[in-house]
Amino acid sequence: MSALRTPGSGLGSTARRISLSMLAVAALAGCRLHEPGSHVAGWVLVDSAQRHPILVSQQPSTMNIRVSSGAAGLSPGQAAQLSDFLARYRNRDSGNSKLVIAVPTGSPNEGASMRAVAHMRQIINDFGFAEGDIAMQPYNGSRDATAPIRLAYLRYIAEAPECGHWPTNLGEDTRNLPYPNFGCATQRNLAVQIANPADLLGPRTMAPADSQRRIEVMDRYRDGRTTVSDKGGDESARVKGQ
Repeated sequence: MSALRTPGSGLGSTARRISLSMLAVAALAGCRLHEPGSHVAGWVLVDSAQRHPILVSQQPSTMNIRVSSGAAGLSPGQAAQLSDFLARYRNRDSGNSKLVIAVPTGSPNEGASMRAVAHMRQIINDFGFAEGDIAMQPYNGSRDATAPIRLAYLRYIAEAPECGHWPTNLGEDTRNLPYPNFGCATQRNLAVQIANPADLLGPRTMAPADSQRRIEVMDRYRDGRTTVSDKGGDESARVKGQ
């Protein structure tokens, strides 16, 4: 005896199959990858420093000074060259590395080189460099009668990004996203103009506090006196109308 089929049972089964098919299609659509050319805002770098980074590296800056065997020290021209070298080191790269002075030994001009180094130390002291900023080291001068005194320090170099990348037509871009060349000119100008590229790596250290001024202020505080600096009559502020 065949089972009885209720009216409408076939239609209900068909509807359920259609619903399951639609759910499966929706699930597959949710897993579909993004179409070519589509973008997500969070994936686009907006910061120009990240889109066009400035690469900072260290490179040696060197100078050789050759001294003859009978020299009593540096010549006026050599002293001027050393002063220019020290001025660049102090104004741009002082604090980034030590100034290394390599002196020849075992060469015919070893004695003259030592006298020249003594002259160098006087010029270096005149520039105000501390002893901890200078490193002396010998090297084998062999039989070179004019073995040079080598000065070197590490300086930071900023490499500017290359600009001019225009792969898209800005007039037809409706996504409102930063274009590839956005901010590149600013980054390049900064890399070219910055005086000390080490500033791009982090802030500079603070100079030591003025201990003499601190002691004076504390003495005034203990005595119950004002701690502000004394001003003369010409420096006193005048209130308008008095």
